[in-house]
Amino acid sequence: MTLASTIPDKIPRRLLRELKKEKYDNILLFALGVYGSHKMKELVNDPDISLENRLDKDLFQKWASELKNSNLIKEYNFDNEIYYKITKEGEDEFMKRIENTVYLRLLRDRLIANFDALLGGSIINKKIVSRSASGYTLSYKDFVLGLFSISWRLTEMFNEGNKANDLNPDKKMSFGNILDYNAKHYGNRPALLYEDIKYTYKELNELMNRYANFFLSIGLKKGDVINVLLENRPELMIIIGAMSKIGTIASLINTRQRSASLIHSLKVNSVKAYIIGEELYPIFRNVMTDLELTRADRLYFLADKSEMEIPEGFINLKEEVKDQATSTPSAIKEIKGMDPYAYIFTSGTTGLPKAAPMRHVHMIGSIYAWGGMALNMQPEDIIYITLPLFHSNAMHIGLASALFNGSAVALARKFSATNFWNDVRKHKATCFNYIGELCRYLLNQAPSIEDRNHNVYKICGNGLRPEIWKEFKERFGIRGVYEHYGATEIRGMFCNYFNIDCTIGINFATYALVKYDIDVNEPYRDENGFFQKVEEGEAGLLLMKIFDQTTFAGYTDKNATLKKIFKNPFGNGESWLNTGDMIRNIGYYHSQFVDRLGDTFRWKGENVSTSEVEDILSSFKQIEHSSVYGVEIPGTNGRAGMASIITTRDCENFDFEGFLSVLTTNLPSYAIPKFIRFICELSTTSTFKIKKSKMKEEGFDIKKIADPIYVILPDRKEYTLLAEEIYKNIELCKYRF
Repeated sequence: MTLASTIPDKIPRRLLRELKKEKYDNILLFALGVYGSHKMKELVNDPDISLENRLDKDLFQKWASELKNSNLIKEYNFDNEIYYKITKEGEDEFMKRIENTVYLRLLRDRLIANFDALLGGSIINKKIVSRSASGYTLSYKDFVLGLFSISWRLTEMFNEGNKANDLNPDKKMSFGNILDYNAKHYGNRPALLYEDIKYTYKELNELMNRYANFFLSIGLKKGDVINVLLENRPELMIIIGAMSKIGTIASLINTRQRSASLIHSLKVNSVKAYIIGEELYPIFRNVMTDLELTRADRLYFLADKSEMEIPEGFINLKEEVKDQATSTPSAIKEIKGMDPYAYIFTSGTTGLPKAAPMRHVHMIGSIYAWGGMALNMQPEDIIYITLPLFHSNAMHIGLASALFNGSAVALARKFSATNFWNDVRKHKATCFNYIGELCRYLLNQAPSIEDRNHNVYKICGNGLRPEIWKEFKERFGIRGVYEHYGATEIRGMFCNYFNIDCTIGINFATYALVKYDIDVNEPYRDENGFFQKVEEGEAGLLLMKIFDQTTFAGYTDKNATLKKIFKNPFGNGESWLNTGDMIRNIGYYHSQFVDRLGDTFRWKGENVSTSEVEDILSSFKQIEHSSVYGVEIPGTNGRAGMASIITTRDCENFDFEGFLSVLTTNLPSYAIPKFIRFICELSTTSTFKIKKSKMKEEGFDIKKIADPIYVILPDRKEYTLLAEEIYKNIELCKYRF
């Protein structure tokens, strides 16, 4: 966001009157305090831009000098550019001026009243006492500055929120209608940029319609499922769009799955066809015999670089669709909000991957919530997506944001830390979506004079850790970080709408934080058997109130769905969804993500089911029993896998080579345990549940553990004894896990 757009549109009108009085101090404090640091050339007048949009250079330097001398703003150089930012003293002074300026004080009070009414509380002068080790809570100053940052578009923001809330899942709707709308209203604007390929909205929509009409021509109908195994490329987005037009469902297979997980995902749904990309044909071929395919199964092949012939038994999909009609099929009129357009696989909390239905109502709600409420996407915006489209982050944050207002998607085949900013510059991206590990990889790259040479001013995603949040923003010149918390199968999310540092933001849905017993892996109950809510500032298990089927999409496995629901936990007959995550209220309606509970941990942006990994470990003949859990490695996001194992051999005679071969054959790389601990017995509860809390606490700390521990280091293909020197280097972050 530049001041070319913050003045006058995003500065209160009464404050703008001071421009005519040649008084710039309050405007500068407001602009830098609310919207962050800016280059000098973004602040001062340009001969080609009218004076009302910028500040006169001579007057600016006069007022900037006074504010600098009073230590209210700071001038600094970065990459041969002069920047200005507000100081802590400047923020405090601005807060005083709000109190002493009638129209700013009234604006603040109106904003607070609006959010009090929406969220059902009273936050004026209410401070949260943190019950965390970090002691972090949100300050009133940060909250007020955050409120001012959205004051200029509050009405539009609420309008988009109301549209999302008013969506009726039983009514006819398809996000394909939005694709049609964009093709009509933004037809000649770029819709998809990929490598050196560019599609306008009109061109992209016509391709989607060709695929949709072909699927109808072979007899596919609403509710039919197609397995889709493709990496990020235009055809994947086109196929998903085609599904949205006719009510069929794309089962989006995680391209990193192998062996048992891949077979399970390909077989979990009854499918009518398979679409296999050339780039992934080898891994599909390896499991074909396990799929028990018959002549009735349609196998479609999508060429990539055309380096191989069409495999026997496969049909060339590109040839089949090229002569199809480009008009939208009438089948779109029969689609309802509750109908799925895709299945996205999530590990949930236990067992093999589960297929979570992505419904049209969720996608359309995300378009309003992300594109409108959070990011305020404009036709000129371009969002760079490097995350796989088989994840909801890429779909319901990345693609959804672009569809809101005819923005473009710049799509990458895969994330590459070394090529990331070059791609951003090539496509002129203004935004990208992230997971926390992506940001850490970028931060780990050597600093460059090109770090701020880009157009990105806002980013959206989840998992950006507080310890690198401000450093990341400062180094790369990012002004808006729209962090969120949500889950593939859940409607209702936390979002950092106010662009406040180190928070997942606020949630307009009804939720509760309850006390949790980590040792027995269950919520605490009172004498009546009901859950207990945590005190303010204390971390608790996040529960979401279930109002209807759209709150929790569930899985195709009904038993797995039921396991996620608590019935009558507070004694009032309501049903609540167990998210499996710990959240802390940090004040002023804002929260912070704390940890993931249960049998799942998160590593490399992927949920890892411990029971699935334990099953693979236990299949190895030298292992009698195993317990898998996540442990923190300094300098990384999430938790890496660690396994405590009871074996038939001592560690000196353990077949590490054979063991690792079993793991690499049956597990994706992110699920392979980084640490192996050899133990004699596993501690269990009275109901024979393995106690993992002590093992998690001990981690791989060789100072606390006498048991032998082995580690697989980055870029190594074998387990190595965790000796003291290696342990010290891990603690010092000398390895890039």
